[in-house]
Amino acid sequence: MNAIPVVLEARNLSKRYGHVTALDGVDFELRSGEVLAVIGDNGAGKSTLIKALSGALIPDSGEIFLDGKKVHFHSPIDARREGIETVYQTLAVAPFMTIAENLFLGREILRPNILGSVFKILDRKRMLKDAAGYMQELKFTIGSMQQAVETLSGGQRQGVAVARSAAFARHVIIMDEPTAALGVKEGKMVLDLIHRIREKGLSVILISHNMPHVFEVADRIHVQRLGKRAAVVNPKIVNMSDTVSIMTGALRTEDIPASALA
Repeated sequence: MNAIPVVLEARNLSKRYGHVTALDGVDFELRSGEVLAVIGDNGAGKSTLIKALSGALIPDSGEIFLDGKKVHFHSPIDARREGIETVYQTLAVAPFMTIAENLFLGREILRPNILGSVFKILDRKRMLKDAAGYMQELKFTIGSMQQAVETLSGGQRQGVAVARSAAFARHVIIMDEPTAALGVKEGKMVLDLIHRIREKGLSVILISHNMPHVFEVADRIHVQRLGKRAAVVNPKIVNMSDTVSIMTGALRTEDIPASALA
């Protein structure tokens, strides 16, 4: 039995779209304080799996557990309430707003006032201070929290989205292709952020097609194939070529040493 507790778990998840089976009895386990990569070809069901875990869709059957407690997510808001944050490939940042405003988008801090709920006044000073603190904690250097996001590079914008999730996540951060369309330097910047988030004790689910990035940051790799979990492998034992072979079906799980399975 593994001593590391499981933070997020799915058992026998299934989802069909008409005659197409996207998930076929999938199991999933995310351990405390780890980076778990999820890989698979197009149509493998990884996007559907992640949507179920983040509340973006409701599976037809199966169960999801958070810290051992069964949960029912009917929307991403439900998952967020439970401390699960998602960074989407299509960045949900407002380019004309400042970094601080983006970090608190939808969760603005209000100043107390005697008029109660009639007039809502933003506590901009506190938001700027807290935003700077979040960025400093992640060692993410940007000149000013009052800088408009539209002035940032692609990697910096992704960093703002990641920092926002890290600021509010209590359990899990799900990252959907966070380094897609980024250059080498900017991709490295995001990978460094992932390392720092793990150092904070948060668990990370990383969906990526970039195998070198996966092998750089992942503690374990969940391989999805044809709607099923093909294997969970240890990237320190199984090399990149064999992992891709499992993903494509060229290598059977039975042919992998048990010590390589995680």
